[in-house]
Amino acid sequence: MKFKSLMLAVLTALVFTGISFAGTLTDIVKRGELRVAVQSGAPPYAFVDKTGVPAGSMVDFTQGMADAMGVKLKILDFDWDGLIPALLSGKADILAADMTPTLKRALKISFTDPWIYVQPCIFTGTDKPYKTLEDVNKPDVTVGVLLGSTGETIAKKYLPKAKIKSYKGGGRMVVQALIAGHVDAGVNDDLAVLTVLPDFPPNSVRLLDKRLGQGKDPLAFAVRQESVNLWQWINLYFKTVRANGEYDKNISYWMEGIEWKKDH
Repeated sequence: MKFKSLMLAVLTALVFTGISFAGTLTDIVKRGELRVAVQSGAPPYAFVDKTGVPAGSMVDFTQGMADAMGVKLKILDFDWDGLIPALLSGKADILAADMTPTLKRALKISFTDPWIYVQPCIFTGTDKPYKTLEDVNKPDVTVGVLLGSTGETIAKKYLPKAKIKSYKGGGRMVVQALIAGHVDAGVNDDLAVLTVLPDFPPNSVRLLDKRLGQGKDPLAFAVRQESVNLWQWINLYFKTVRANGEYDKNISYWMEGIEWKKDH
């Protein structure tokens, strides 16, 4: 009897939880709009192009999601430290940024399967003498990072002796700070750095040879923890676009070249 009562309680909980889970995806379709939180100062992931329109790899992916749902896409722009609050408050259905899943973040939000992998790096000016991590890890060296980013955490771990200076906004701001002489070096994922370098004076920035961390870091979309059906749907979406070639087209255009700069 105790076992039957326990099973009944579990099934009842699952039924009611399932009703809650169905809410997000159903609400998106019902309202006819998919709301996505991005940080638009982070090309090629998400940015506002020369015509004032949101663009980028993650914008294209979420546009594909909206099309598959049969709804309109609404891009909502936030600073990095405003992305998770926007998702939790219900302003956005999906968080689409170059965010690394961490155990701490996963206490608040649910990450989808990784959609790409990047590797943290140290970058500096070509006129700087730094060649190794040890050269940068000194009290008289100021290192720029993005506030609340994995790069900030990694910089504090691998460069404990250096002065860490955090910036709000996109990773581009750290490169700008380096060019302006406000910092001596920066830490960010290598892809984010390499893709913005063409916007700055040629040969003004270089990446140190050795990457940080134990390997490549995953980047993933995120949803609220109760949005399990939306989480499953996004994972299915990426399996679908990987199979039909749309994923490779997106990555080739946005991540593996700079032709997009002419279009946007």
